[in-house]
Amino acid sequence: MPLLELENVHTYYGNIHALKGLSLNVGEGEIVTLIGANGAGKTTTLKTVSGVLHPRHGTIRLADEDLSAYKPHEIVAKGVVQVPEGRRVFGRLTVTENLEMGAYTQKDKKRISENMAKVFALFPRLKERRSQVAGTLSGGEQQMLAIGRSLMADPKVLLLDEPSMGLAPVLVDNIFETIQELHRAGTTILLVEQNARMALQIADRGYVLQTGEIVLSGSSEELRNNEMVKRAYLGIT
Repeated sequence: MPLLELENVHTYYGNIHALKGLSLNVGEGEIVTLIGANGAGKTTTLKTVSGVLHPRHGTIRLADEDLSAYKPHEIVAKGVVQVPEGRRVFGRLTVTENLEMGAYTQKDKKRISENMAKVFALFPRLKERRSQVAGTLSGGEQQMLAIGRSLMADPKVLLLDEPSMGLAPVLVDNIFETIQELHRAGTTILLVEQNARMALQIADRGYVLQTGEIVLSGSSEELRNNEMVKRAYLGIT
C-alpha cells in the first residue's frame, strides 16, 4: 500500500480548474518526482497535499487515513511536511530559532534536541551559523535551513518544492546530495523540480504533469529514455 496517495484530485483557484483528476502515489522510502513546465500544477499539487489548498473532489491519503479535510498544521502533525518554493525562512529569527519553529508540533523536548543535532550533523554550516539571523544567510544556506526546519517535524513524507531554484550549480549538486542522503536514511520524498535531468537522476519514479493532468509516468529510467521527455524537459533533440 502506498504511504501517500492522491486519487482523482480536482483543485481549483476560484473558477480556474488547476488539477484535473490527478492521481499519483509514493511508496514508503521512495523518491518520486513530479516534473512539468511552469504553470503545469506542480506547486498546486504540493499545496493540495499539505492542506494549503483543499480539493473539491478526490482523496489524499497518508497510509489509510484521508487527509483531504485537515488543516495544514494538522497535516504537519500527521507527518506530511513541505519545504516551500523560495525557502521562506523567518528572516528576522536566528538559525536555531527557525529550527525550533519547525518543531512546533513536537512535544518531546528530548526528541526536539535529537532532531536538531541530526540537522546540524547533516548541515554543519548551519551549526556554525546557529546564532546568525536567517535573513543574512546565502541562498544555499537558506535552502539548507528550510530543509532542516522541515526535518524538525519528524516527517513521514517530505514535500520538496523546487529545492534548486536560484542556486549556483555547485550548490545545486550539494542540495541533491542531501536529498539522496535523506533518501538513504529512509525518508519518503515527493520532489517537484524544474531541473528534470537532476530530478530523474535521483528519483525512483516520476510523473509528468501538463496543465493539471498526469500525461506520463514510469521509472526514472523509462522517463529519461522517453522521446517526449527528452525533447520537452531534458533538452535533447
